[in-house]
Amino acid sequence: MQSKRVTEIGEIDSISGNSISVKMFDNSKSNMPVIDGIVYRIGQIGSFVKIPLGFASLYGIVTQIGSAAIPENLKDLILKDYDQHINTRWISITLVGEQVGRKFERGVTQYPTTGDKVHLVTIQDLDIIYGGHEDSNSITVGNISASESLDAKLDLDKLVARHCAIVGSTGSGKSNTVTVVLEAIANRNFNSSRILVIDPHGEYNETLSKYSRVLEINAKKDDDKLFIPFWALPFNELMKMFSGNLTDSNREYIREKVVLAKRESAKKNTLDVTEESITADSPIPFSIKKLWFDLDSYERMTFTTTARDTPDIVTVGDATSLTSTEYEPAGVGNAAPYLNNKAKGLLGFLDSVRNRLKDGRYNFLFCPGKMEPDLDGKVTSDLDDLLVKWLGSDLPITILDLSGVPSEIMSSISGTLLKITYDALFWGLKTKVGGKSQPLMIVLEEAHNYLRAGENSISSRTVQTIAKEGRKYGVGLLLVTQRPSELDETVLSQCGTMIALRMNNTKDRGHIKSAVQDELQSMVDLLPSLRTGEGLISGEAVKIPSRVKFYKIANAPKGSDPKVSELWKVEIKKPENEYKNLIKSWRNQKFEI
Repeated sequence: MQSKRVTEIGEIDSISGNSISVKMFDNSKSNMPVIDGIVYRIGQIGSFVKIPLGFASLYGIVTQIGSAAIPENLKDLILKDYDQHINTRWISITLVGEQVGRKFERGVTQYPTTGDKVHLVTIQDLDIIYGGHEDSNSITVGNISASESLDAKLDLDKLVARHCAIVGSTGSGKSNTVTVVLEAIANRNFNSSRILVIDPHGEYNETLSKYSRVLEINAKKDDDKLFIPFWALPFNELMKMFSGNLTDSNREYIREKVVLAKRESAKKNTLDVTEESITADSPIPFSIKKLWFDLDSYERMTFTTTARDTPDIVTVGDATSLTSTEYEPAGVGNAAPYLNNKAKGLLGFLDSVRNRLKDGRYNFLFCPGKMEPDLDGKVTSDLDDLLVKWLGSDLPITILDLSGVPSEIMSSISGTLLKITYDALFWGLKTKVGGKSQPLMIVLEEAHNYLRAGENSISSRTVQTIAKEGRKYGVGLLLVTQRPSELDETVLSQCGTMIALRMNNTKDRGHIKSAVQDELQSMVDLLPSLRTGEGLISGEAVKIPSRVKFYKIANAPKGSDPKVSELWKVEIKKPENEYKNLIKSWRNQKFEI
């Protein structure tokens, strides 16, 4: 057992609440002593120290070093006598936890006094802290920066159940960190783990290919195509898919028509649902083409008589091909044919509906394969098949690649994905695939793009609900963002674990400060100086706030920086053919040639 003398580095001079000033000993031989073959760092921001108190030991984290750590009442005296070689080596520490026996817990039940000795934390001490994670419920994601021979472990139960955020500037290593965390979970080889990645840019398709199933809008195989049936969208989100404007009365008029269509469809599909429980928001199939056709025909209709009981049809249209029925033009004045005096003035909106239904970019929504209803509202595949593809894969990770989704509806689509998933697990609470029986982790990449503060979008509302209530129903969040200041503060504050990588923006760091515990707030100012792939982890998933160097994965995500000095050496033969392929990909909205 190592002598206490070897590990002593100083003694407590003053205590102010949770902050303690420590005067370093003059005879400390090195700032990086080697003990039992292991290198330790003394006086490093983010390193740990120990204060033995009988059978217990208090642990603290270094937050300041040098003259800034000198107590105010001694600063003038010490700096005045600096030339007389009085010791000016000081550190400030913040207490973070307590060890009794071999058990470590966050928080302290007692405080030290002046004159108590302060020791560096050895690997045996850290084993007690980090060894508190049972192998059955922990994952290893890197090494502790304070002593790189130590593994950095996260408590998987708390990481998922209490939510997590990974934040950092562009190029700080966010994508690598996400990949490391997800790989670590996948390598545990759980029988029924499930992780759903909402990926707006297709960053993780290749890096996680060994552990994941990728569903994308422009997939080559039909079985790998991502479909989001329009009839599963809440009514207001469905209306947002179309560019035309609606008055309140017309919106309610269409809402009633949708309810009627869903009730009829429920009967024809023999769905086990009561008629009175069906609303315009219910995820029940109906034919939007038939709805458009009926509304369009009603608006265009003219009649042969003033009784307006015989339509004056020229050519019967077709709902399947979205062709309008043609009527004789209305006469001038009181002459026949006569206009439909009960029309709602919806033709402009209905034209925008038809244009959207014919837009190939929206086929994933309005032509969702076997989930596309026929004109009677019947489908050959229902939402249970969709959820099996999203959540029931044999592989632990499912990636929903949204790179083919038009940007103007990204928020609605991502919100709908989340709402379908959360509502399903919420109402399936008592089933074996409900969130309580088989928890789900949802990874939201580039979360700031569709979770902006102050927006009342479906994505913001759904994520707020999951952040507040998901723990009760087995749904956890992993938010990934480079602009935490743009995120809804409610969501960020609900993240029990914070992984902060290098961050240069002062406003963003301010939001991180408000989200982490008080003892780490001074360390947030260190974020600009962190190495790429290094981060501060605090919160529920770690026993003690830790500065961690994450593992570097071999296959970098698509979002990583290009190796310019290497790529510019490569000679591209026949570039004219490559530019033709480029235009082909652009026009087809597909990355593959």
